[in-house]
Amino acid sequence: MKHNLVQDKSYKFALRIVRLYKYLSDEKKEFVMSKQLVRCGTSIGANIEEALGGVSDADFKHKLSISYKEARETGYWLKLLKDSEYIIETMFDSIFIDCDEICKILYSIIQSLKNK
Repeated sequence: MKHNLVQDKSYKFALRIVRLYKYLSDEKKEFVMSKQLVRCGTSIGANIEEALGGVSDADFKHKLSISYKEARETGYWLKLLKDSEYIIETMFDSIFIDCDEICKILYSIIQSLKNK
């Protein structure tokens, strides 16, 4: 099965989020924000998978829009974890760059669908 760029990036990102969740809960004993992070951070790719299996163009666009919103929310939780000193700046920078890139890709796809 052939995968596309955003599908691959969102899956690899979800793995990073799961690892960060394990770190936050095991090492930092942080359970509230980390649970929110893992929920939305893994939801990005799950909604992309649903979009790819969509039954119509509207369904595809709707699921990608949900992925975009989940990616934005993930960025919020990452910033909050950094600013509340649960993760260090270098850890944040690395994962936030990936999150921002996924947001930009999804936004671009959604905009091109609107222009069709």
